[in-house]
Amino acid sequence: MPLLFRKVRDLRNHLRSLRCDRGLSVGFVPTMGYLHEGHKALIRRSRVQNDVTVVSIYVNPTQFGPSEDYDRYPRDLERDMAVCEELGVDVVFAPPDEEIYPIGFQTEVYVKGISDILEGRFRPGHFKGVATVVLKLLNIVQPDRAYFGEKDYQQLKVIQTMVRDLLLPVEIVPVETVREPDGLACSSRNVYLSEEERESALSLYRSFLLAEDLIKGGERRAEVIKRKMEEFILSHPHVRKIDYVEITDPDLKPKDKVEKGDRILLAVWVGNTRLIDNWKVSV
Repeated sequence: MPLLFRKVRDLRNHLRSLRCDRGLSVGFVPTMGYLHEGHKALIRRSRVQNDVTVVSIYVNPTQFGPSEDYDRYPRDLERDMAVCEELGVDVVFAPPDEEIYPIGFQTEVYVKGISDILEGRFRPGHFKGVATVVLKLLNIVQPDRAYFGEKDYQQLKVIQTMVRDLLLPVEIVPVETVREPDGLACSSRNVYLSEEERESALSLYRSFLLAEDLIKGGERRAEVIKRKMEEFILSHPHVRKIDYVEITDPDLKPKDKVEKGDRILLAVWVGNTRLIDNWKVSV
């Protein structure tokens, strides 16, 4: 069973002994728990590349808006500990809120520009909460490498930008999106979907395949591709609305003409569940 730490001081002391006394490298996988195959891929990559793997399990309140799903976000530490044991995780950090946000906490991290588009437009303050908690966790763990999934592509870019700008001594390692056999991107929020809603949720993945077919057929106009994707997604019965479908370059700058390596990003409400996904253009 992995060692479980609740206190920042205790975790720091343990990791300091591993780094300084034994010269071991540390990989870090920050999560909000309810671990799925996507998290497992991050953990496996860390175990290959580092001597010690640390997983944090913390549902961060500052990245949720007032009407979002913080209170009902799935939590099951016992289950997560079992997954970590199965995968050979060395250390789990599951702090209470007061360890991360002590009384009198006043400092926030804001990555300008990239935090305000796409997700940031629909979830004001979300990336401020993400950047703040990730910086705090990186300072606590002080890993050699930290692992983030490309499924949350904008989050990945925000964190990469923060690490670059603040000269943090950590390598951010992206890991490709992990999908269910039917194409649905792995997400802790998938448990919210009914059987019928889950079938409609497959429209997200299938819209990427539609876009690839259009591009292979010679269509390069981003507006045309986005419109056809939206029409396809909205044709499914449990899709309530689309927040956005956007096509950008790898740095999230909007594109008029689609090229290989560009990103298609979307956010869609299926029933009462908001799902995000993205796709790297391959043709």
